[in-house]
Amino acid sequence: MGLIMSFETLHQQILACRHCQAQLTPNPVLQINPKAKILIAGQAPGRVADKANKPFADASGKRLKQWLGINDDVFYDPAQIAILPMAFCFPGSGKSGDLAPPKICAQLWREKVLAYLTEVKLTIVLGQYARAYHLGKNKLNLTQAVAEQNLTTDKTILLPHPSPRNQHWFKQNTWFESDLLPQLQAQVKQLI
Repeated sequence: MGLIMSFETLHQQILACRHCQAQLTPNPVLQINPKAKILIAGQAPGRVADKANKPFADASGKRLKQWLGINDDVFYDPAQIAILPMAFCFPGSGKSGDLAPPKICAQLWREKVLAYLTEVKLTIVLGQYARAYHLGKNKLNLTQAVAEQNLTTDKTILLPHPSPRNQHWFKQNTWFESDLLPQLQAQVKQLI
């Protein structure tokens, strides 16, 4: 997709978006800059991130920063790290967690934003909706898909969502922390 407007205009249009106003309280939360070298593709802001108006301003964000081996200054520097969820507003809560990100958000904005993120060297994918968009659908379950990656050559890396709700997965897959995360941290360090 070609660049049809300036980056600043696009960013301001996203922040002013009220397309889903009938279904949720609009408050777009994202972090983008055309200079970013790393893209974090997540689901949608959670309740805490929505209230703080800051992506990953919760326990998931704390864990994600530990996984990447970076501090708040690096994580929240949009010239280094873009944070582009599948939906920009908190979708609300359901019986077993947050509701799914509304598809319309990605349909309206995602390709337009990605067209500006030409400096990205590593995309980190979190969650099933971001996985389907960035990696396509495949028959591997999360554990298989994460284990079969080659972090030295892959430019798009799938991680489990860092949510505390996934604590059982982390305990069952100790190789993730001991084997995969040091490779990921080394790759992130090279880019920042």
